[in-house]
Amino acid sequence: MHTILFYELVDDYLERRAALRAEHLDLGRQALARGELVLAGALADPVDEAVLVFRGESTAAAEAFAKADPYVKNGLVKSWRVRKWTTVIGSE
Repeated sequence: MHTILFYELVDDYLERRAALRAEHLDLGRQALARGELVLAGALADPVDEAVLVFRGESTAAAEAFAKADPYVKNGLVKSWRVRKWTTVIGSE
């Protein structure tokens, strides 16, 4: 099973993220190394949302990621939500 973490980003996200980007990416790399995170990135044109795909039998890893993310803690994310995703086709 997969879980998708959706972020709704603030309007000035691109301007504000620089100071927190290294910590945010480190958190992502740790989740990737643990086998929890599959893919992550911001949507383009406009950069108003981000999507992170997690693997696992529950939503716990995605929820823990959001709660620990410096982007969330420092107000770069207006809101976030987690949805279970029933993956039908793909190598995952």
